[in-house]
Amino acid sequence: MDILWRPGAPYAAFSLVVTLLFDVWSAQGLEMLVGKIPFLEAVNGSTVMLPCSYASCIGIENLYFNWQFNDNGTMTKVCEAEIASEEVEPPVKIFRDRVEFVGKNHKNNVSILLWNITFEDAGQYTCYGRNPKEKGRNHSAIFTLIVVDELRVVDNTLTIIIASAVGGAIAFLIGFMLLKNFTLFVLAKLEEKNKECLVTSSGIDNTENGVSGSKADSKPTPKKK
Repeated sequence: MDILWRPGAPYAAFSLVVTLLFDVWSAQGLEMLVGKIPFLEAVNGSTVMLPCSYASCIGIENLYFNWQFNDNGTMTKVCEAEIASEEVEPPVKIFRDRVEFVGKNHKNNVSILLWNITFEDAGQYTCYGRNPKEKGRNHSAIFTLIVVDELRVVDNTLTIIIASAVGGAIAFLIGFMLLKNFTLFVLAKLEEKNKECLVTSSGIDNTENGVSGSKADSKPTPKKK
């Protein structure tokens, strides 16, 4: 009789631990970063920087990196180097004219400059890295360069109109509130003055209507002798 072996609880727990460890290792793995905005629009003839940096939670050792340009479907190397360890300036090989490495490995920076760009320089540039310390883990990021004759002028008319309308509405509300408070203040002062006038005139009326007359200074009747 054949005995069938079925994975039990220990095997399932072991698989879960391996999966979690793999996930943690992946999260700490090498990353190549080109910034939050992975593209740039620049004028023909200008000088631009293609940004790239690497990140690794467990550090690097002989990190290999390169920049590649997608030339109509063919990937051509722009530059490459190997970084022995953190904060070590790598010897960079340049394979293209008008290219300068500016990273110097400061703060994990592997950016490059393109001098006097032309329309032929437009396209996708890939920043690639491989870290032997992470068992050869590699990662890449794409940065797109757009070359134009002149930068487009952004029409801010609508923005100005909206800002003016909002500012006018706020100014109107502030003016209305100030006028309202001033009016209430004047009315309160007038009401207070009216009350004082009423009290004063009430006292005068009482004096003229008998209070003094009832106690008139009359001379006593002389007695007959």
